[in-house]
Amino acid sequence: MAEQAELTRPGTGRTIHTINPVTGESGKSYDETSLEEALAAAAAARGAFLDWRRTGFGERSAIIHRAAEILRARKDEFARLMTEETGKTVTDGRAEIAKCAVHCDWFADQAAHYLADEPVDIGGGEAFVTFNPLGVVLAVMPWNFPFWQVFRFAAPALMAGNGALLKHASNVPGCALAIADVLHEAGVPNELFRTLLLPSSEVAALIKDDNVAAVTLTGSVAAGRSVATAAGSVLKKCVLELGGSDAYLVLEDVEVAAAAKVAATARMVNGGQSCIAGKRFIVVRSILERFEKALVEAMNGYAIGDPTREETKLGPMVSVEARDHIHEQVAQSIDKGARLLLGGKVPDRPGAWYPATVLSDVRPGQPAHDEEVFGPVAAIIAADDEGDAIRIANASEYGLGSGVLTADLDRGRRIAAEDLEAGLSFVNENVRSDPRAPFGGVKHSGYGRECSSYGIREFVNIKTVHVKPLGRGGSNAVE
Repeated sequence: MAEQAELTRPGTGRTIHTINPVTGESGKSYDETSLEEALAAAAAARGAFLDWRRTGFGERSAIIHRAAEILRARKDEFARLMTEETGKTVTDGRAEIAKCAVHCDWFADQAAHYLADEPVDIGGGEAFVTFNPLGVVLAVMPWNFPFWQVFRFAAPALMAGNGALLKHASNVPGCALAIADVLHEAGVPNELFRTLLLPSSEVAALIKDDNVAAVTLTGSVAAGRSVATAAGSVLKKCVLELGGSDAYLVLEDVEVAAAAKVAATARMVNGGQSCIAGKRFIVVRSILERFEKALVEAMNGYAIGDPTREETKLGPMVSVEARDHIHEQVAQSIDKGARLLLGGKVPDRPGAWYPATVLSDVRPGQPAHDEEVFGPVAAIIAADDEGDAIRIANASEYGLGSGVLTADLDRGRRIAAEDLEAGLSFVNENVRSDPRAPFGGVKHSGYGRECSSYGIREFVNIKTVHVKPLGRGGSNAVE
């Protein structure tokens, strides 16, 4: 994680030091936020929220549209920052900033519609549902899409009238502070949105503070359990987007080369460091050998290179620690019977590099089958037929994304809609998020939704209002 930022304690303060995963060299240093400072920020955000909630959608919309303009104007700067802190290629970084801007524009335009009062006919008087902001929402965010995953939450939360506190991953402090700068420059009050360079050990105390109304987290299953436990102990709403081990079914009627290209694209999103990257490719045996060859050819197109160069498709992993964990998962899978078709060797060079890797003969008991491998490693799993492939796909603790590769669209639609246990199921393309469609998972991939009307309504009070003239007859006493 930007080589897992290190903490030192000079004097009474603490400093976060980043490490560039491209070179392994030390980067910039930042002062860490104390719990006392974080609690004061929460109190200030609560105060600012009481004013912000009274602003109209038009005023909020102008500010969030302005944030989109700033993002577009500074996309090259922010892409370089992501490369320095996470190793992300500049091409991917620019695309991430562009997506953030689109997301801001979408919610700036759609929030008033998503949160408009809804009339309800309950047989007398006037009844309607209204959507009121909850208050200050704490966001605990990961490093792999350091701008997108924050704006995915922040744009709808602010448009709904909420305040926000950002506790970002410790290895992307520069990105975390840059996000606050963008929003403040756009016109979001300084106290309403605050970046806190707070250690994870202090998050539970902040969640329990009375000035925090709810929490959203994108991260690991372990982090999700910790946040959910803290939020549950004080009965606060939380939304969790956790890990994934996305399965793609490759059926016998597919055009193999085309399917392999989709599979490689799905696997190599952000160098494989994505919760919704394709990780398990479950292939019907009759086309298994042809698919293996085609996937190796497609994955060979992702050569390691300098992430600052436009043509590079695979930069370093986020840290040497993360890279070594990925390699251990690969090695253990091979020891337990997996067959290495491509890659699988640590390059002899400084930095957190790992090549595009393909494993076949992947079976239960191997890390490549049972665990989330957060890197450029594609696992091929053989299935007897469609039913067996569905069974294998669903035999996982995760349920975030999933895919079906088939020439029969009706078949793909049926499997995606009815059979796969996941929050997203795409046919003949790689899974991705979009502000217009709900995003989230089931099982150990979390709960709640982001994006679309479903996402913006996660952090509002969905309130029923009934208005009726006062009469003599009293009211209905039945609950």
